[in-house]
Amino acid sequence: MPYIPHTPEELQEMLSVIGVSSLEDLFADIQNDMRPKSFNLPEGKSESELTAYFENMAGKNKTDFINFLGAGYYDHYIPKAVDALSQRGEFLTSYTPYQPEVSQGTLQSIFEYQTAACRLLDMDCANASLFDVGNALFEAGMMSVRHTRKHTWIVDEAINPIWRKMLATYSANQNVRLVIIPHKNGISDKSALINAIDDNTAAIMVQNPNFFGAIDDYTEVFAKAKEHKALSVISVYPVMQAVLKTPGEMGADIAVAEGQSLGLPLSFGGPYLGMMACKKELVRQMPGRIVGKTNDLNGKEGFVLTLQAREQHIRRAKATSNICSNQGLCALRSIIHMALLGPEGLKRTAETSMYLARVLADKVTKLPHVSLLNAAPYGNEFAVQLPKNADEIAGKMAELGFLCGFPAGQYYQGMENVLLLACTEKNTEEQIDKLVNALGGLL
Repeated sequence: MPYIPHTPEELQEMLSVIGVSSLEDLFADIQNDMRPKSFNLPEGKSESELTAYFENMAGKNKTDFINFLGAGYYDHYIPKAVDALSQRGEFLTSYTPYQPEVSQGTLQSIFEYQTAACRLLDMDCANASLFDVGNALFEAGMMSVRHTRKHTWIVDEAINPIWRKMLATYSANQNVRLVIIPHKNGISDKSALINAIDDNTAAIMVQNPNFFGAIDDYTEVFAKAKEHKALSVISVYPVMQAVLKTPGEMGADIAVAEGQSLGLPLSFGGPYLGMMACKKELVRQMPGRIVGKTNDLNGKEGFVLTLQAREQHIRRAKATSNICSNQGLCALRSIIHMALLGPEGLKRTAETSMYLARVLADKVTKLPHVSLLNAAPYGNEFAVQLPKNADEIAGKMAELGFLCGFPAGQYYQGMENVLLLACTEKNTEEQIDKLVNALGGLL
């Protein structure tokens, strides 16, 4: 443990040994407005005191809400085996495995994750992995720029607004132009998307189900993009992929997804997992780590990082992203989760969530002046029009113990009375009745 001076004399003696006269001299190379404001720090605490302090702080958080909140992040059940297996010591070293001969376990887990991602999204190749789906959308857009040498992205306004904000932030200093196509009452305007595509388009970006929960088929849109040699990018909800038409079936070039719903808990905003898969001809443009299976000189099966040299990640503006470290652990949890559930388990999860959403929709729309936002088909999430401000209603419902949904007016003008509700397999019909009764009392 380092020695800490207890008196001004001791401190001055230590400073003189290293040839400076004051603590401020240690920060001479840092401009004034970026220096520490003060070194007058509170007294340190012992381990037990510190633990008690944070336990007291954590105890102030209310955690027993009945949850119907979605908007891109979902409270699905995570089997206990996911924690038990992902926390084994063998998996705790998450640094990029540049030396395959000592990283076979890590490399194989990434390879299995990539395989599962390709099967789920019905695409040729996948990486592992990106920070979150907003990051993945941006990287898909940059793949389109590199591949097409064009610089316009056509973006559906019905893409999650949080992810669109991330897309705009990441691309702010890039040579790209974002064209936002307005939605129609929570439904993607496919005619407008098609009409916006021209010979300057690098990529068309859509989401299925979209932010409002509406399900659609973008095959026609993607075909139009192909005519103009633009890439088609779709963001999907991975659990719903067990029952919906896949990106591959629609003709997408790149599919991205938020992997949080596959084995990652909701935890104050992360960590999340950006899933990405693409057609084979685009794989050399794909960022992140890509693991391949091969045979050594003795014919023994092995796993290696492939198609990318380490040096390509340090080529400044010409580099693709090298996103790694903690995301390897998130990808590991995701593949364990998918392997435990399997195709049938994922399908049951999706169908149960969809069934409960329909029970909720049926009961909540029986309340006076409450109606579905539109008549589009939906999965486990849908939007309703309330007779009052949805943000105010959500706040009052939280006081009653409910996370009743996401107020769309936070991001969409003119939709202040629209509330987005979601169900997962963790919800029950009893919880739905409690929610509807409480909501009815407020309305």
